[in-house]
Amino acid sequence: HVQLVESGGGSVQAGGSLRLSCAASTYTYNMGWFRQAPGKEREGVAAISTGGGATVYADSVKGRFTISRDNAKNTVYLQMNSLKPEDTAMYFCAASVLGASWDKRRVADFAYWGRGTQVTVS
Repeated sequence: HVQLVESGGGSVQAGGSLRLSCAASTYTYNMGWFRQAPGKEREGVAAISTGGGATVYADSVKGRFTISRDNAKNTVYLQMNSLKPEDTAMYFCAASVLGASWDKRRVADFAYWGRGTQVTVS
């Protein structure tokens, strides 16, 4: 069983930056960052392959967000630049299991979830 803990959220002005971190309790396979705003469905923001060599992004964050990972530290990051008010949401990291699909950023493809960290952009 994988435990995930997110950190790095906070309040920032539009145009600012934040870096989210997700610490895993053990080695993980493909990982993703998701977000959920009040009254909206959870959406996949970015995902990264086990080795870190492949990444995918939602169109709404391409060119502004960067997902990366440090497998030696069992940690995944989400660097968020040029933040907009519409980026305001609870951000969750998630881990898939071996062999599961990951590059379509679907909630159902990820088995383990953190509790989230709030990002507020004003």
